[in-house]
Amino acid sequence: MTDNKTFKVTLIKSLIGRHEKHKACANGLGLRKVHQSVEVIDTLANRGMANKIYYMVKIEG
Repeated sequence: MTDNKTFKVTLIKSLIGRHEKHKACANGLGLRKVHQSVEVIDTLANRGMANKIYYMVKIEG
């Protein structure tokens, strides 16, 4: 059995007026609306996207 670790990401600031690459990172994580939370699998790619938009999200876990 594999243990897929996850972490929770919540969008706390709007995507309006942000860089296109930062919007793409939010969309890649599954974030569409402000105050929306998603659980994503803890991979290097997902961590990198979350870290790139650190100023717009709250990361838990």
